[in-house]
Amino acid sequence: MALRQLRPPRFDVSVALAGLLGGLLLWGFGLGVRPGDDPLVLVDGRSALLVPLAVMACCELLRRSAPRTAVLAGTVALAADTVTRGSIATIVMYTDLVYAAVVYGTPATARRLPWITGVVTIAATLVPYAVWRVPEALLLGLVAGALTFAPASTGLIVRNHRDAADAARLRAEQTALLAEMDRVQAVTAERARMARELHDMVANHLSAIAIHSTAALSLDDPGTSREALTVIRRNSVQGLAEMRRLIGILRDGADDREPSATPTLDGLGALVAGARANGLDVTLDTEHGAVPAPVELAAYRIVQESLTNALKHASAGPVTVCLRRPADALEIRVTSVHGDRDTPRAPGSGAGLVGMRERAALLDGTFEAGPESGPDGTLWVVRATLPVTDVEQGEA
Repeated sequence: MALRQLRPPRFDVSVALAGLLGGLLLWGFGLGVRPGDDPLVLVDGRSALLVPLAVMACCELLRRSAPRTAVLAGTVALAADTVTRGSIATIVMYTDLVYAAVVYGTPATARRLPWITGVVTIAATLVPYAVWRVPEALLLGLVAGALTFAPASTGLIVRNHRDAADAARLRAEQTALLAEMDRVQAVTAERARMARELHDMVANHLSAIAIHSTAALSLDDPGTSREALTVIRRNSVQGLAEMRRLIGILRDGADDREPSATPTLDGLGALVAGARANGLDVTLDTEHGAVPAPVELAAYRIVQESLTNALKHASAGPVTVCLRRPADALEIRVTSVHGDRDTPRAPGSGAGLVGMRERAALLDGTFEAGPESGPDGTLWVVRATLPVTDVEQGEA
């Protein structure tokens, strides 16, 4: 694998072969840059220009893998070519090396090479003119600029466009990635919200069904069985209605039926009445006034889940539900006799406390649940504080 990476790209091999073959073709016809009697020709002979030509062709093989080394070696070969009759192919390949050094070289090379070639071009223009004082001396600067500064500047323009395209593509990929992350987070949040709604709506009814069906199966008493079946039927109907409401919300108006209204604190009376019918000794004490809809829904679900937990876990005894609203928050407190049984009266997933805590956290509120010792024994206390002021300002 390492040897394969050291091999030059096929395009660079093609460039090197084309330059070498073109130089050999010109050499075969005896064509050179300078005549044999030119005073700059220090090494006369037709074969003398083949060495710089061969070196320059080898440098072309490194134009992409080692561009700085290639341009340095090519500069030496070009200098050697100037003392011979010269080859156009050698000069053309050198301009390609300068261009490739800027395009494929390091960022430092891409920044410095245009400046260096610019200084060389200025020096090649001013110094000969200052020495010879003839207008023709300015042509040396033009030649130097065409050989060095022009390809370096072209390479810089191409590199800048390529870097800009890469940056735009990277920004597009990052934007797509962020959009996908937002979509996944939105789906996850929606699934969590649906899970909370489904759990809070149905768990209460299913827990009552499980408890009373157990009683109906364990007691051989027609009256008790009939009462248990009545409770089971009522909770089944209510649970089915809640499920239909949730399905209607998920369908988002797929049909003409409107889903029932979101539960509010005004429905706590009916909720407590249903808990009493399920066998709980519940007392409701509420003074809350008007609160925003998100707080109403969260408070209703917290009370509903607390009553469900009391039905499954609490020992026989009173259950109290108390709601108070100070200046800027709605305070919820639900107490029940702490149960000492190893297993609940009805199976559960254990997600009730998690869901209540999440509902409070979504409104920047607080939530606590746990046993507390008191004069009447150990109680299981659920406390939640839901801010009201911030929610009202957000709705406004």
